[in-house]
Amino acid sequence: MTLAHLSTPLLGVADAAVIGRLGQAHLLGAIAAGAIIFDSLFWSFGFLRMGTAGLTAQALGANDRAEQRLTLLRALIVALGIGAALICLKVPIAWVSFGLLGASPDVTSAGRLYFDIRIWSAPFTLANYAFLGAIVGRGRTDVALALQIVINLSNVALNVAFVYGLGLGVGGSAMGTLAAEILGALAGLGVTWRLCGTLFSVAPGLVLDRAKIIRMFVINRDIFVRNTALLFAFAFFTAQGARGGDLRLAANAILLNLVLVAAYFLDGFATAAEQLCGQSLGARDAKSFRASVRLTLLWCSIFAVGLSMAALLSGSSFIAFLSTSPQVRAYADDYLIFAALMPVAGALAYEFDGVFIGATWTRDMRNMMLLALALYLASFYLLRPLGNGGLWFALLVFLLARGVTLGWRYRKLSALSFPLAQSAAATPIASASRGQDF
Repeated sequence: MTLAHLSTPLLGVADAAVIGRLGQAHLLGAIAAGAIIFDSLFWSFGFLRMGTAGLTAQALGANDRAEQRLTLLRALIVALGIGAALICLKVPIAWVSFGLLGASPDVTSAGRLYFDIRIWSAPFTLANYAFLGAIVGRGRTDVALALQIVINLSNVALNVAFVYGLGLGVGGSAMGTLAAEILGALAGLGVTWRLCGTLFSVAPGLVLDRAKIIRMFVINRDIFVRNTALLFAFAFFTAQGARGGDLRLAANAILLNLVLVAAYFLDGFATAAEQLCGQSLGARDAKSFRASVRLTLLWCSIFAVGLSMAALLSGSSFIAFLSTSPQVRAYADDYLIFAALMPVAGALAYEFDGVFIGATWTRDMRNMMLLALALYLASFYLLRPLGNGGLWFALLVFLLARGVTLGWRYRKLSALSFPLAQSAAATPIASASRGQDF
């Protein structure tokens, strides 16, 4: 899953690389603008992967094959519904998005062409989230990696064919990404069909079970709020960097790339925690659940320390690779220590995110994210006199607050979800989960 997560940014990178070879700056700007819009838009609905993974893992632990299929079917219905709504609302979405970006007329014109084509990938992209969640929830991370590779390699090949072979420019790049998402959805359907059995061999009444649908929407709502808060935190960081001038914006963008690479890497352990903890909770195995938490936390922490050390030792080379400007290099080097500390500061947050998703403790995950966001904003305004150093320090506070608050809630929620581990009372685990979800 670490490899699968690291491959995620390649869709935007491939589009930029292919268009960048055309040598027209406004076309590259259009691709960059489109990538920002679609990354933000689609990731807002990342609950389709996270929620599906947690519920599937729990159904696997309970040895409930029918519920595994039903979880995927419900997620696909939601994915297709949201995807269709995004297509219907494409005009106002584009108007607001490009208005906020404030790009030049040339970039906006080319970006709108890219947007108007790629928006049709919405149902397929969101369906891929659901398929990936179902696959991860079953512990088949090898298959998840293969599916990501299929999408990314198809995207590269189709981009080259449409942009260079057919000479379609930005429109061809969007078509290539659209086609890659469609191929990915077809591959996901085939894979999950083999893993779960015939997806549609269930009674419609079970798919539309009111209690299960309400629980799914509550979980998805909480994750949606959590994801939106996370996106806002990094958008705020970028905006504050931009207000400090082009030099600060460029240097922070380079360092933030370093932070995101580490975050994608450590998210592999969060995904492992999703599956292991969800399966243990479904099986009502408190010992296995806590062992999974300790194991994933140990290895996530070890790799976080290693990534921080690597960033300190090779961060300057990374900066030099991404920028030829002496001023940008020098400015970024001054704040490299903050970026290098991010993996260690965020290790608890990344790992506990996976635990909470697998256990579907989404209400508390949402609330702790909002609390951390409030501390982040408060820290920023208190530290504004420190300039860019204060901005980076506030981001460190944000990551630390997420991990510490989630760790604090973990003890209480673990006791509630495994009452038999605390006493001999035969309290059904469903009661703990139901109280948490609602």
